[in-house]
Amino acid sequence: MDLQQLMNPKLIAGVVVVILAIVVAVALYVRKRKKTTTELRDRFGPEYERAVQTHGSERRAEAKLVDREKRVQKLNIRDLDPTERERFSGQWQSVQSRFVDYPKGAVTEADELVSSLMQTRGYPVTDFDQRAADISVDHPRVVDNYRSAHEIALRLRKGEASTEDLRTAMIHYRSLFEELVQVQTPGGRKDVA
Repeated sequence: MDLQQLMNPKLIAGVVVVILAIVVAVALYVRKRKKTTTELRDRFGPEYERAVQTHGSERRAEAKLVDREKRVQKLNIRDLDPTERERFSGQWQSVQSRFVDYPKGAVTEADELVSSLMQTRGYPVTDFDQRAADISVDHPRVVDNYRSAHEIALRLRKGEASTEDLRTAMIHYRSLFEELVQVQTPGGRKDVA
C-alpha cells in the first residue's frame, strides 16, 4: 500500500470505527466486571474477602462464589415447618441450659444439633468445608462464626479448648442456629417465628 491508499478517508473511518468498537467493548466489559464484583462483595460480605485470600485473586474467588450459588440453587433447601422449628428451638434451649454444668458436652451437642438442623433444611452435611461453603450462600454473615465454632469443637476433641473457648463456640453456634431457624418471608426479609 502506498501513502495515498493509507490516507483514504474510507479506510481511516473504518479503522476509527473498529478502534471505537474495541474501546466500547472493553469499557462495557470493565463495567460488567465491576458490577459483578460489587454485587458479590455486597452479597457475601466478609466471605468475599476470605474467598479472595483463599483463591489468590478476585477473579478466581468470584468464579468460586458463583459456583457456590449455582450449587446451592440445585439443593432442595427449605424452611422448617412450625413443628420442626419448635422442636429444634426446644433442643437448643436444652443444650444451652446444660452449658453451665457441662460446657464440653454442650458444645459437642450444639455442633451436632446445628448439623442436624442443616440436614433437615436440606443442606448436605458430609464434608464440613462444603457445608460451610453452602451456608455462606444464604448466610454469609454468620459462616465465619460457624467455622470458628467448629474449629473450637475440633480442639475440644483434642482436649485443647478452654472454658472461654467453649463459651465463644456456643455464642457462634447460637448465631448460626438463630439464622437457620428463621422463616424466610416474601421480599427477602427474615422473621423469627
